[in-house]
Amino acid sequence: MSNPYHSLMKVGWITLGLLTSLVLLVIVLHGLQIVNAWQLPLKPVVVFLLCGSFTCFLTAKMMKQTPVSMSASPRPYRWRRRLLYFSIFLLISINVSTYLAAYALTHVREPGQWGLGLPKPTHIRTPEERGLSYTTHRLPIDSSDWLEAWHIPAAGASSKGTVVLFPGNRSTKDRQLIGPAQSISQLGYDSLLVDYQGMGGSSGYTTTVGMREAEDVVVAVDALPSLKLPPPVIVYGVSMGSAAILKAISTQNLQPDAVIIELPFARFIDAVRSRLRHHQIPPFPLAELLVFWGGVQHGVNGFSHNPVEFARAIQCPTLVMQGQQDPWTTVAEVKTLFQEITAPKQLVIAPDGGHHQLIGIDRDLWETSLSHFLQLIDADRTSWTPLSSHA
Repeated sequence: MSNPYHSLMKVGWITLGLLTSLVLLVIVLHGLQIVNAWQLPLKPVVVFLLCGSFTCFLTAKMMKQTPVSMSASPRPYRWRRRLLYFSIFLLISINVSTYLAAYALTHVREPGQWGLGLPKPTHIRTPEERGLSYTTHRLPIDSSDWLEAWHIPAAGASSKGTVVLFPGNRSTKDRQLIGPAQSISQLGYDSLLVDYQGMGGSSGYTTTVGMREAEDVVVAVDALPSLKLPPPVIVYGVSMGSAAILKAISTQNLQPDAVIIELPFARFIDAVRSRLRHHQIPPFPLAELLVFWGGVQHGVNGFSHNPVEFARAIQCPTLVMQGQQDPWTTVAEVKTLFQEITAPKQLVIAPDGGHHQLIGIDRDLWETSLSHFLQLIDADRTSWTPLSSHA
């Protein structure tokens, strides 16, 4: 009869040996220029194998400190051992599955390329299909990374300002931003439509649901002077784009002249839970594990990614738009976020809206709300009058 202590120690040493062998193999292949080690997802693999090895060693040590006499009661011991093995198997299985799920949800790959993650979203249309002229710009992040952006000029002789637009999770500027930019252009504002890293025409293959994308927001806004786009600067974000904007304001010292956020979530962990419940998957502990392993893979803390807290840092006029029927974020959560904003603010609730852009559900309400808000931006701030909520 095998001793579970020895079995766990063997598994721990095997995992540790596998990690060592993998590192040595990558070093050799990199040295021979067969693979580029910097392009491999080594960090999450190393962390996963280290955690697995450490868990086996720790469990084995705990078992050794509480020995059980096999000869005194072999049957209860046998059941305890089976229960222990089952618990360990269940623990490892849940963590492996959520680790891989977190990786697939936060990574993209080139279309046709093998690997975890969905194919990287690419453009399927251009503003020309809406009769809009545009120019394409690469906004440099560093020597090797960039953001791709489209500039759509304001209709008319002069521009009233610039609106910088950011899409939602796993989306691109052509899928979610051309329609809003068309209306913004007709209202006399320039538009800059931006792809986050890992999406559309930008570099990269990862997404962090607004955490690191906050840095992309700052890069895009900082590029406006070099593009000769006029103030005032208004930032507009959809869903994850809203979270990225609010985080940039709170942690990156972004100071726009006005903010428009549509379909925001209040807390990231609650957003994950609501999606699991929608698919009839028990949220606990899967939501917590998904957020934890995603954070480990990208070096971020998903549990502190809470736009409801970031909203307190807003110091400029803000328009919040939400759908009454949104299955991901309740109106109560959005109202809680709205209450945290101390600057002049407006809240628009679309009765028939879900987690879809309001412009595609009730265009008249969206354009009226936007037009009213932009008119107030042009007016004296002291005469600010909140727009009535639509419910």
